[in-house]
Amino acid sequence: MTDTFKTIRFDVHEQVATLTLDNPAKRNALDPAMREEVTEVVARVRRDRSIRALILTGANGHFCSGGDLRNIATVGLDNEGWRNRLQDLHAWLQDLLTLDRPVIAAVDGAAAGAGFSLALAADFVLATPRARFCMSFMKVGLVPDCGAFYTLPRIVGVQRAKELMLSARDIDGAEALKLGLAMELHAPEQLLPRARALAASFVHASPVAVSLVKRTLAGWGADLPALLELEANAQALAMGTTEHRTAVNRFVNKEPALFQWPALP
Repeated sequence: MTDTFKTIRFDVHEQVATLTLDNPAKRNALDPAMREEVTEVVARVRRDRSIRALILTGANGHFCSGGDLRNIATVGLDNEGWRNRLQDLHAWLQDLLTLDRPVIAAVDGAAAGAGFSLALAADFVLATPRARFCMSFMKVGLVPDCGAFYTLPRIVGVQRAKELMLSARDIDGAEALKLGLAMELHAPEQLLPRARALAASFVHASPVAVSLVKRTLAGWGADLPALLELEANAQALAMGTTEHRTAVNRFVNKEPALFQWPALP
């Protein structure tokens, strides 16, 4: 199934959904039309339980160049208007951050400002050597948005997050890998195939276990007793699933596991 929108492409193949930002005139900037279409797609993925993983990527040699500055310069909102606009954006972003299935960002070219934040909303970030990540907000007198205050310090720590936000400097793919912003680095022609291989592996994973891992890790800042309680509750639920019983039976019968993390190319 493939759907065509004005600024994005969305397709589902063998239970893997791919959302491609595709607005070459704006280097895939998150303009109002794109935000509306992404909102619709994220809501659709949440509803469709047959989708087992989501890939986020960009067309035309870029991931996402951030907010649409021309639109920002002319829209003429007051403080309350901007606050409401960000809250509308946060609604679909929270849906993406809390999606109970794996989200894989495949980043090539620019991931700047809100585009960087969007990549950080994924569970796994794959990048190319020519990827460029930049918390560019300081260059235009703004603060990071699209959830970066939540996601970035959890990945790189508070001190490094301050440095990246306040310096607004570019990070290439190699440094992104070193900082833990990217999980793997691949040549451009290998980027999407690797993202699809990762996504396809989750078609054979327990959806309950995947959901519980993501939900429990969201509470990682809790104290030890609270986190152990979350862990016990999650494991009790996972123990009762068909997928667990099937996996144990396959192990006992010396059959290969259905879920296999794909080897690096």
